[in-house]
Amino acid sequence: MFKGIYTPMLTIFNDEGGINKEATSALIEKLISDGVDGIVALGSTGEFFSLSLAEKKEYVKFVGEVISGRIKFLIGTGSNNIEEVIELNHFAEEINADAVLVVTPYYFSLNEQHLYEYYSIIARNTKLPIILYNFPDRTGTNLSADFIYRLVTDFKNIVGVKDTIDSISNVRKFSEKIRKIRSDFSIFSGFEEYLIPNLLSQGAGIIGGLTNVNAKVFINTYKAFLDKDVDKLLICQSKINKLMEMYSLLDPFIITLKEAVSIRLNININTSLKNYSIKADEDIRNKIKDLINIE
Repeated sequence: MFKGIYTPMLTIFNDEGGINKEATSALIEKLISDGVDGIVALGSTGEFFSLSLAEKKEYVKFVGEVISGRIKFLIGTGSNNIEEVIELNHFAEEINADAVLVVTPYYFSLNEQHLYEYYSIIARNTKLPIILYNFPDRTGTNLSADFIYRLVTDFKNIVGVKDTIDSISNVRKFSEKIRKIRSDFSIFSGFEEYLIPNLLSQGAGIIGGLTNVNAKVFINTYKAFLDKDVDKLLICQSKINKLMEMYSLLDPFIITLKEAVSIRLNININTSLKNYSIKADEDIRNKIKDLINIE
């Protein structure tokens, strides 16, 4: 079962749009030393939408080599092109990834009949465990508990879901319906502030972008929950609430996270999106500095 604190890792590009391997290695080593349970390459935070299939393969191969089996390694393989998903899943098998994260098709909202077709084709064409990625704000479709129940019943390699929705209700519904037949089904929240409610609802933890910046706060929260340390949980939740302010500093928030990583690791990196030159100003950088000092 996949559980704990997972980082959907930022993809750090150089000024030419290629991968900054030195900075990527530094971030991976920091996350591993902090104690995250796994890294997800090519999630939304990892700008999967900006890379070609060839670039994705080159990147995840490198990330896998750096991780080298020390923690779980997941790869975001979602695409509107099913053939591309299948090909990247096969490549993930070749480089010994532990699972794939597959986002719901986006741009056009598909009904559950078509979504079932999408996921069933993918499930039949990979040996790897699949974690569904539910992100209705970006895809226009919210995966229902009944729909996931049907998939989980039909495909044993669908083993979890990342639920990125500003509510705990999905996690509750997924847990009540699906874990009755699959106690090992992993239900992750994509909003970090729901870590404790997620765990209280028999969820598995979070796959959250803020762990790029300060993984220890979330790791400590997870440990406090396992230890049933209520006083520490209250302190941790207060810290998480403060860290959540980082998402409102700049749009797109990925730039904020890259700025924070640059400051946190004391490395000079390109903090913009691939092929763009969007930067944080000094006022934003100062606000980021204040937030990343939370321990």
